[in-house]
Amino acid sequence: MLARSLRARMLVAFLVVVAAAIGTVAVAVLLIGPGYFAVAMGHAPGDQMGAAMAQATQAAFAEAMREAIGAATIIAVVTATVVSFAVAARIARPITALVVAARRIAHGHYAERVPGDEPGELGDLALSFNEMAGSLEATERRRMQLVGDVAHELRTPLTTIDGYLEGLEDGVIEASDTTWRLLRAETGRLTRLVSDLAELWRAESHQLPLRIEAVDLDAVAREVVDRFGPLASPRGIAINLDSDPPVIARADRDRVAQVLANYLSNAIRHAPSGSTVVVSARMTEGSAELAVTDQGPGLAADQLEAVFERFYRIDPARSRAAGGSGIGLAIVRALAEAMGGRAWAESPGPGSGATFRLELPAA
Repeated sequence: MLARSLRARMLVAFLVVVAAAIGTVAVAVLLIGPGYFAVAMGHAPGDQMGAAMAQATQAAFAEAMREAIGAATIIAVVTATVVSFAVAARIARPITALVVAARRIAHGHYAERVPGDEPGELGDLALSFNEMAGSLEATERRRMQLVGDVAHELRTPLTTIDGYLEGLEDGVIEASDTTWRLLRAETGRLTRLVSDLAELWRAESHQLPLRIEAVDLDAVAREVVDRFGPLASPRGIAINLDSDPPVIARADRDRVAQVLANYLSNAIRHAPSGSTVVVSARMTEGSAELAVTDQGPGLAADQLEAVFERFYRIDPARSRAAGGSGIGLAIVRALAEAMGGRAWAESPGPGSGATFRLELPAA
């Protein structure tokens, strides 16, 4: 275990560097140095005493160099050992904290964070780790909320169905057409909820097949407006199309129609009778945009993001009565992001209407 530790590896690395440096110096001093030294100590030809003195001096020089290199080796090894342990401890401290935090997150403690005040790459690593931990924590929170929301949404229709079935079994409720229609409505609600949840999962996990091509948003808007006209007319709601063609985006035509249909459905559901809903299509710089503006109850600042969350309802009773599953706008945002765009809401405030927008890359 020690051989695999960071301290041991850094010590080996420092010692290898020291050995390479000392080996280079030794080769230069002991093998090449004496020749240069002899030349520098040059003596006259035939001077036997000078030659003997030169040899003695050269031998003394070589011995001194060997002793100096030996002493330098010992000092270098000790210094490398101390420095390697100090540097390794400095580097290993935040890494050890990351390891401990990662293990705690692996065991479900998603609130775990590490200090991000280290300089350089270690600081970047800590910040990235904290971002990852925050994302995991948010995902787990949404998962737990989704489980609770689904359980809550399923409880009402299942309770209704169970109550009517028990009444039919005991003979308290008559098996009339009204009863069967009510049961069918509740099972239909369950079916829609399950279908919407499945589609939301596919959209958020990028499992939806998309056919990205050049799409005329003006043409799509006209088709959807024509389809929703008969649904709005009984309440005297007018749907106006405000477009400046050509409005061409790179997107999936069917998914764009699905997003716009969701926007229009919500607008008609919340708009007061006799009001006007405006559908607009515009080209902006580098993108194409669809928008649906209604004169409904509007949104507070804290609701602009909340309406795109799963099962969020501004008016729960009204939405359930209209058959909404509460995850339509969550699907809208997932579809928009899957097509490389974005979806968001704008509103001056409660009582002032709202605008829901879809932005897509321009073709």
